[in-house]
Amino acid sequence: MSTNRIATYKEFFPFYLREHSKKLTRGLHYTGTSIALALLAWTIATQTWWALPFYPVIGYGFAWYAHFFVEHNRPATFTYPLWSLAGDHHMFALFLSGGLKKRLGEAGVLV
Repeated sequence: MSTNRIATYKEFFPFYLREHSKKLTRGLHYTGTSIALALLAWTIATQTWWALPFYPVIGYGFAWYAHFFVEHNRPATFTYPLWSLAGDHHMFALFLSGGLKKRLGEAGVLV
């Protein structure tokens, strides 16, 4: 077992971006995140609480597919579940705001 655990989110996020080096991987993440957030908003707005368990299934389903079949790496969720969730939303927000390309470059990801 490795003792090289990442200690802070500031250290984690560049690692997270490197684990999402392929554009299709990021696109599948954005798709899952978008659908999951829309489902969450709908669930809250309509108080359809039975739909709540589908939020992580949809979000992680797209992401895990991307890691296993596109990126060919192990999802960060397995080691860093909360930071991974935060990283997904952080990456999505940077994508929407136009700041992702710069951060990918800073993390060493060729774009």
